[in-house]
Amino acid sequence: MAPKRASSSKRKAISDSEDEDTSLTKTSSSKKAKISPPSTSDNVVSSSGQPTNKVLPVHISFPERQQGTVRLATFNVCGLAASQKKGLSFYIAAEDPDILVLTETKVNNEPVDLALKNRFPHCYWAIAEKKGYSGTAILSKHEPISVDRTLPGHPNPASVKGRIITLEFENHYVIGTYVPNAGAELKNLDGKIEWNIHFTKYIRDLDKIKPVIWTGDLNVAPTEIDLCNAKKNWNKTPGYTEAETTAYRNILNPPESEPETEAPKFVDIWRNLHPDDKHFTYFSYRFNCRQKGIGWRLDMFVLSERIIDRVKMCEIRSEIYGASDHCPLTMEIEGPL
Repeated sequence: MAPKRASSSKRKAISDSEDEDTSLTKTSSSKKAKISPPSTSDNVVSSSGQPTNKVLPVHISFPERQQGTVRLATFNVCGLAASQKKGLSFYIAAEDPDILVLTETKVNNEPVDLALKNRFPHCYWAIAEKKGYSGTAILSKHEPISVDRTLPGHPNPASVKGRIITLEFENHYVIGTYVPNAGAELKNLDGKIEWNIHFTKYIRDLDKIKPVIWTGDLNVAPTEIDLCNAKKNWNKTPGYTEAETTAYRNILNPPESEPETEAPKFVDIWRNLHPDDKHFTYFSYRFNCRQKGIGWRLDMFVLSERIIDRVKMCEIRSEIYGASDHCPLTMEIEGPL
């Protein structure tokens, strides 16, 4: 059931996100949202150029998708139930993507939501064994050929549950992930390294069959312009360690020293289209990070190199903050899937 519109012009922001790091750009305007902000005082931007609103805008609209394209969106909702109470449905209705990847859903069972089901006839949920933890979903208007919720070769399948879904379509694979966090004091860094080893092999193997679109919360800030206070956080904060950034870089551009000399290349498409911008997708609810513009870019679209020319736009929906501590990211690519 879709949440009721709030009587106030502001919607409450709360969080108990798994990713409470306080230490992450300027996008092209061709596909930005048309937003009526909650109040004049919120209609300001940070030094990096992103809005500082802390609740979801009341009126949301986006330009129509380009003809012949498929629109995909990814959104870490920081708990589906909480996000729905704060207006998630209004964003979904305005964005109207063909495929929506939700991460950190925290659901314990497949939700019975007729509004979502009517919009997306094909809904796939990956649910963690630990209650109220992680969780990934792919909601699609297009029926896939196959669905997989595993990470082949990973020695601990239980730790993978709730973190990955792969849909196979005629021309592409779409992978939605909520990549593990390295944890406070990097206590789970070894687990993150284990994940990266097996995921790297997995995405390369899929690419040998057909092109891959990988998206979701990847829980890594690839370079120093993908977070605030980079020097302070280097090798101290989960998501910005040498092990994590190197693993991500090696997926995009396999080192020549690797035995798999013909390993495919992948492209972080938002960064490719916005090479110098310092915009973020995650702002902790703590320490007034949103207003201060202190954030991380953790949510991405990563594509097989051979299909990037078909991408028509990729934008952070920077104004869509308040239904979660993340902002959604959307992409349009020439179809069909």
